[in-house]
Amino acid sequence: MLRIRLSRGGKRNNAKFRVTVADGHRAPSGKFIEILGHYDPHTKEKVLNKERIEHWLSKGVKPSATVYNLLVEAGIIKGDKVTSWAPKKKPAEETEKKEAEKEGTVAETVKTEQ
Repeated sequence: MLRIRLSRGGKRNNAKFRVTVADGHRAPSGKFIEILGHYDPHTKEKVLNKERIEHWLSKGVKPSATVYNLLVEAGIIKGDKVTSWAPKKKPAEETEKKEAEKEGTVAETVKTEQ
């Protein structure tokens, strides 16, 4: 299955991304079929080949969540942005234990001060 996704390039701490069409089973920075543009997250510069992107979308190629959001910002796709990632949630048991430990230490400090 083909995907439109980002391929990372650039130096360390200065990432730049290519917007490419590639097989979804290959490595993100691996072999690709076509370069459709590039994106620099530091300067927010986006250069996208609208005609080629529309061509691949008409063939049924699905964009990744991040590329989808870039295409919505550029006005190539109509619609709302999608959630591309979410921070990991801590398990409930660990947070309850930490809260209980904090409450216990606070109660001990109050008793010793009096």
